[in-house]
Amino acid sequence: MAHIVTLNTPSREDWLTQLADVVTDPDELLRLLNIDADEKLLAGRSAKKLFALRVPRSFIDRMEKGNPDDPLLRQVLTSQDEFVVASGFSTDPLEEQHSVVPGLLHKYHNRALLLVKGGCAVNCRYCFRRHFPYAENQGNKRNWQTALEYVAAHPELDEMIFSGGDPLMAKDHELDWLLTQLEAIPHIKRLRIHSRLPIVIPARITEALVERFARSTLQILLVNHINHANEVDETFRQAMAKLRRVGVTLLNQSVLLRGVNDNAQTLANLSNALFDAGVMPYYLHVLDKVQGAAHFMVSDDEARQIMRELLTLVSGYLVPKLAREIGGEPSKTPLDLQLRQQ
Repeated sequence: MAHIVTLNTPSREDWLTQLADVVTDPDELLRLLNIDADEKLLAGRSAKKLFALRVPRSFIDRMEKGNPDDPLLRQVLTSQDEFVVASGFSTDPLEEQHSVVPGLLHKYHNRALLLVKGGCAVNCRYCFRRHFPYAENQGNKRNWQTALEYVAAHPELDEMIFSGGDPLMAKDHELDWLLTQLEAIPHIKRLRIHSRLPIVIPARITEALVERFARSTLQILLVNHINHANEVDETFRQAMAKLRRVGVTLLNQSVLLRGVNDNAQTLANLSNALFDAGVMPYYLHVLDKVQGAAHFMVSDDEARQIMRELLTLVSGYLVPKLAREIGGEPSKTPLDLQLRQQ
C-alpha cells in the first residue's frame, strides 16, 4: 500500500491571510533572502514607483537564499532596467485599452475575456498589463452584469475567459455568482481561467471552490502561469490534484524570459515538473513588448533555437507552442520553428 502523507489543508481564510501579508518593500525581500544589495540592486529600488513590488511569502520560500540571480526572484524584484525607454515597447502592447464594455475584451470571434479583478497576488515585472487602466475597468458586480449582458447578446461566443489582474483574486462567493450567471447563457460552453494565484498561493484552491467547479455545467479549464520548475512544490501539486479529481482541465502558459528560463534544459525541467503535477504545457509566449520589461527580451531567432533544442529533450506532448500576441490580430500567432531550414 502506498504511503500517504497528510498535510494540513489551508483554510479559505488562510489564503486571504497570506494575501494580506505579502512583501512590498525591495529591501525586506532582499533581507529575507540574505542578499546584500549591491549598487545595481539598490538603484532598482525606485522602480517600485513605476510598478509596485508585491510578492507572497509562500513564493519567497521557494527562492534560493543568497542568490541575487535566482530565477523566481528575477521575475518579481524591481530593477533599474525598468526605467529604460526601449524602442518598439509601449504601455499597451496588445492594444487592449479600449474594451467593448468596461472590463470586457472581445478580441477573438468565439471568445470574450472578462477582467474579473484588477489586482494580483504577485506583481511580475514583465506583466503586459502593468500599465492597464484598471481604475476604468473595475471588477465589480455592476460591471460584471453589463459584461454578461453583452455576452448573452452575442451567440457567436461559446467560451469565456476570466483574466485580470488575476481572476482568482475574486472571493469564492463572487466566483459562484459569476459561474451561475454564465451557466444561464445557453451558448457559453466553456470557462477558461488564467491565473498565477494557484502557484504563488496554492491555498487559493479552497474546498469550496473545488466543489463549485465540480457541480458546474460548464467545461472548466485552468491555465496556470508558471515560468520555472522551482515554482512547483508539493502544495501546488496537491491543489492541482483536487482540481483534476473534479474534471478541471489543467494547462500552463509561460513567458520566455531572459535570465529566468531562456535555455532548453530549464524549459525541459519545467515541462516535466508541470506534467508531474498533472498540468499540460500549453503556450510559451515570447515577451509582449511592454514598456519597462525590455531587459527580459529574448529574440525570435534565439527562441526558435531554444525550442528546437527542447524538441530533442522531451516528448512532443511536453513541448509548448511558441507564440506571440499581436495587437488587433484575431488569434495568437505561432512562431515557425523553421525546422526544415536546419
